[in-house]
Parts: sequence; C-alpha cells; structure tokens
Amino acid sequence: MAGMSALPPAPFGRLITAMVTPFLPDGSLDLAGAAALATHLVDAGCDGLVVSGTTGESPTTTDAEKDQLLRAVIDAVGDRASVIAGVGTNDTRHTIELAQAAEKAGADGLLVVTPYYNKPPQAGLAAHFRATADATGLPVMLYDIPGRTGVPIQTETLLALAEHPRIVAVKDAKSDIEASSWVIANTDLAYYSGDDSATLPLLAVGAVGVVSVVAHVAAPAMRAMIDAFDAGRLVEARRRHHGLLPIFRGIFRTQGVITTKAALAMRGLPSGPVRPPLTDATEAEIAQLRLDLAAAVLEPPAADASASAAAGTAAP
Repeated sequence: MAGMSALPPAPFGRLITAMVTPFLPDGSLDLAGAAALATHLVDAGCDGLVVSGTTGESPTTTDAEKDQLLRAVIDAVGDRASVIAGVGTNDTRHTIELAQAAEKAGADGLLVVTPYYNKPPQAGLAAHFRATADATGLPVMLYDIPGRTGVPIQTETLLALAEHPRIVAVKDAKSDIEASSWVIANTDLAYYSGDDSATLPLLAVGAVGVVSVVAHVAAPAMRAMIDAFDAGRLVEARRRHHGLLPIFRGIFRTQGVITTKAALAMRGLPSGPVRPPLTDATEAEIAQLRLDLAAAVLEPPAADASASAAAGTAAP
C-alpha cells in the first residue's frame, strides 16, 4: 500500500463537518462567529463543511439567514475547503428555491435530505431528488437517514438515481452496511458516513470519508484515522477509532447539536444557544460531556504506527 491510496476519490473532501450555526446570546445569527468557526475547523483538518444541515439547526433558520450564513462561510474558507449547502426540505418546490439560492451564493455542492414527515413513496423520492438536481449545475449529495425522515432511500432507488450526472454522493446514516456495500459496489456514488462511529467500518467497504459532527471537537484525530486507513495502516486506524469511542458516545448522548454547542463553548469557540424547540445542555449533561471528552484517547501509542506500518494491510 505504500505510496498508494486505499480510498476512492472524494468529490467534496474526506473530512466534512456538519457545522453548527453559531447564534448570539439573544438567538440571532452570529455571522462573525460562523466565519471564525469555519476557519477553525478547516485549520484543524476539515476539507469540507456542510452549512445549514440538521446540526446547523436548519429547521429554525429562515431562508434569508441560510443565505447569509452560506455566504459568510464561503467568504471565510471557500478557497480552502468545499462548502456544501443543506437545502433539503419536505417540499420539492422549496428545496429547489434553496438550491438555486445556494448556487447563486457560490456553494460547491448541495446536501439534499430525504423528505421527512410526509413519507413519500420511492417514486416520489426519486422525482424529488431528480428535480432538485435538475434545478442547478451543482453536484448533489443525497442524505439517507430514515431514523429522522421515516423513509429510507431503497437500494433500487439509489441505483437509479446514480445515473443522474449531478447526483454524485450519499451521506449514509441508514445503519445498513449490506445495503450500503451493494450500492457502493454497483455505482460510482461516493459514500460518506453520516454516523461518526460508523466511519471506519464504512471506509472498509468502500466509503470515501465522513460528514462528521464529532470533528467539531476532534478533527485532527478523525483526520488521522482516515489518513491511516488510506495509507494502509490498519492497526493505527483501528486504535484511533477505539480512542474516539468516548467522544462518539458523549456527543450523541443527547441531540448532537446540543452537546456539540456545549463542547464548543467549553473551548471558547463560537456556538451560542440552540433555538427552540431544542434546549441547551443541562449542567448534568455538561458534566457528563466533560467526562466523555476526557476519556478519549486522541493520540494512540507511538508503537501502533510502527507496528501498523510493519503489518502493511495484514489484518490486525
């Protein structure tokens, strides 16, 4: 594996953060904070950012706020990282409007979640995604997360959508590695883990990277895990995955944005409150989060790297 990449091409980067939206104490948009946080994340090793995803509290930001936020992040880091606009809603017409606004603002791509709550049939999903992809010239990442939306994107639907020239990637949070493997094996879609703890297993079956929440607080370690796998240092990649487990658990003990904003505040990074109906982390939740963050092992023993290099691609 020396000198070769184990990972397929990644159209939007390998470590993409689903970025929180910083708010001021009064709940208004903190554009300066968003630019500063975006800069921090890219400096820490992220080569892509999703703006106005679920972790960005998109259900409670206005279209105008989404546009302002996207432009602020592009201005801050658009020359160093891919900036992907979350534009998915459960209304095809509204999704198309957001997609066209994101293209006008200068986004590098679109993240389009499965329409939620109204539970469309697979034919409706396919029509929704195609109509959105047809509406701009931007590449599209589908977001498959049935735990939130109530509807999975079925394998047959993904195989058909892969034929669209601008549908190029999937953020996969379906927790069905067999289904994911089948689509990876039979299409050119670039698969991104949509669940931080599933990143390494999905890389092993052909994923290209992750759309991460944990990267807000552990970007260098997440990047090192991906790079170790890419270089064939499997022992090191596995050890780094194990070291991150307390953070994976800690960030998602409650709604991810709630805990992530608390973790950012601990570090003096822009975050601010969450907007209702979410509620800020309680003192007990913050205390548990401190324990979880402290339990992580972000730098594996030095012996791992040398042992992994000696083992090459052999199973640990």
